[in-house]
Amino acid sequence: MAVGEASFPEMPAIPGVRLGSAMAGIKKANRRDLVVIEAPEGARVAGAFTRNAFCAAPVTVAREHLASGEAARYLVINTGNANAGTGEVGLRDARATCAELARLAGVAGEAVLPFSTGVIGETLPMETLLAGLPAALAALEEGGQAWHQAAEGILTTDTRPKGASVTLALGEETVTINGIAKGSGMIQPNMATMLAFVATDASLDEALLDELLRETVERSFNCITVDGDTSTNDACVLISTQRGARIESDEAVAVFRNGLQRVMTELAQAIIRDGEGATKFVTLQVGGARTRREALDVAFTVAHSPLVKTALYASDANWGRILAAVGRAPVADFDVSRVAIDLGEVRLVEAGGRASGYTEEAGSAVMAREEIPIRIELGRGEESATVWTTDLSHEYVSINADYRS
Repeated sequence: MAVGEASFPEMPAIPGVRLGSAMAGIKKANRRDLVVIEAPEGARVAGAFTRNAFCAAPVTVAREHLASGEAARYLVINTGNANAGTGEVGLRDARATCAELARLAGVAGEAVLPFSTGVIGETLPMETLLAGLPAALAALEEGGQAWHQAAEGILTTDTRPKGASVTLALGEETVTINGIAKGSGMIQPNMATMLAFVATDASLDEALLDELLRETVERSFNCITVDGDTSTNDACVLISTQRGARIESDEAVAVFRNGLQRVMTELAQAIIRDGEGATKFVTLQVGGARTRREALDVAFTVAHSPLVKTALYASDANWGRILAAVGRAPVADFDVSRVAIDLGEVRLVEAGGRASGYTEEAGSAVMAREEIPIRIELGRGEESATVWTTDLSHEYVSINADYRS
């Protein structure tokens, strides 16, 4: 189940970036579950990771390898097993995976970054995983089909592969940004149960690459939620091949930042559209806040409310649930008389109560849509934020009740 139509986009080849996938049988037979991404020599790689204290073994190892000073050349991603909550055994297995891929590819072990997604608390089936690496390496290629197959290979409970691509004009040169992502449940900021891999042929300094990754993640993957749970395995990686146009002037940085933000946002929204059991795609816009943090706090309070989410699923215009959620947000000195709440084009709340022109019929008509915008004006300042979320359906419960069976 997913909201809206979505087809995988055309993905231009990015010279030097090759992707390969294999059916290793890590959890299920006859599905892609092992992916290798190769970056060219001289590439720069930046990463952003989960803030969950129980971060998975591959997250720990990927951070260590990025900090080692060795240039990252390969990413290896397995599905079917998160290698999280596995202690020293998990760390040993993540490092062994890197070592074996490094041996096969002829690079240092620290040049490999590992990523895993799937069930928490189970050790990796190492014999099966390692046996699949040669096939994934043999499948490496640059073309768009390789991006599509890699996007399929990183899915877990997702119902469809997720990709985004932009080509930017920089004077007489062009720059391409491609990205793929996975994520469907356990979605909450910092970052979500998600993996995202983005590559560009642009040339960027290391500090700028890292800065732009963190800026764009903050306004994309850190602005989505399905269920309020932060995963152990989240990661977003940005690869710059250093083979294309130089991004250094203020104008070039602005153009590139906007393009990267577009790719990140499209991938983040694709995760929400494919949220577990989702039947609604909900945009929560909060304005008139004193700080962006305050706006986010209000938006996430509403987005995480089970009562709001079940009303959305039922297409029930129970606007009192939205009002109550806004009212319990962690906002100091809240003057509710200044708050206005709109459901699509319908004003729900103003001056501390129900809007005078509101009708149940108008509210119900908006709630029946697949895509629902909710606008909350706090009347306290000039800051704003946007968060994307889903409803909460019977199917969500079924998917997660049956996840390990």
